[in-house]
Amino acid sequence: MIASARYSPRLLVGTEDANERALRHWAAWAAERDAEYGLGATREAVLATVRVRRTAAERPLVIGGGSSPTYRLDVHTVPFIVFNGLSDDTDEARRSFASAVRTLHRAAQGRHAEPDADFASGLDFLLDGGDGGSAYGSVQTAILSGDVAAPRDPEVYWRDVRRSRERHPLMGPFTHDITPCAFWDRPRERPTAVRRDFPALMVNAMGDPRTIYAGASAMHAAWPGSRLVTVTGSDRHGLYGAYGDDCVDSTVNAYLRTGRLPSADVTCSAPRSGR
Repeated sequence: MIASARYSPRLLVGTEDANERALRHWAAWAAERDAEYGLGATREAVLATVRVRRTAAERPLVIGGGSSPTYRLDVHTVPFIVFNGLSDDTDEARRSFASAVRTLHRAAQGRHAEPDADFASGLDFLLDGGDGGSAYGSVQTAILSGDVAAPRDPEVYWRDVRRSRERHPLMGPFTHDITPCAFWDRPRERPTAVRRDFPALMVNAMGDPRTIYAGASAMHAAWPGSRLVTVTGSDRHGLYGAYGDDCVDSTVNAYLRTGRLPSADVTCSAPRSGR
């Protein structure tokens, strides 16, 4: 959830800490599987492996060229790959991200680096708008740009990128970067007014790296008619019907079926910690 005062096309600003925390959790998971992925036997060693951005700043990382197309990843695209790998903390998603990081590491070493099917699909999404990526991104951008105006001066973004590097060298420049909304027409409709007594059910993981938990808590506090379902021990973004959490699914299903909120806020534990 995003607190209403912060909602804008720049809604990723402020998510850096949550993303870096999710990255540390993933790195600990990968370190326990060093025999499988070879990314490092400790969390810090894995995090050092992830810092291929430094190599990408010197020269593009070349991925594929064998059974797949050739992809060239530079300092601007590598952070997105890391960011994209942190929205899901299930073992399946973590395995996919570990495979992608292993491929990036090989490329940084100057070795042939062939992506697996999942990574190739992600690269198509990032570089060519493949796998429906262009349609998905265009719709999301249109909604954000049509709701709230974004700063139009590129210098605003460049200033923020430089400042963010001091504390968040990996995520900061990405989350503060310019978006198409800077060149979009100004919103033509007035914001939709939502009654504060409307019975809304919110669901958020405490470690969500996209819609951070602080935003959900602020929105819940400002919306007296709401209830908040909190999922502890999870870094997942997007929970209902996708995470396998019976506590979340049953609570949301009851709300959709009856229109009635739980009598109080609900706390659920993640199906498995993954730590």
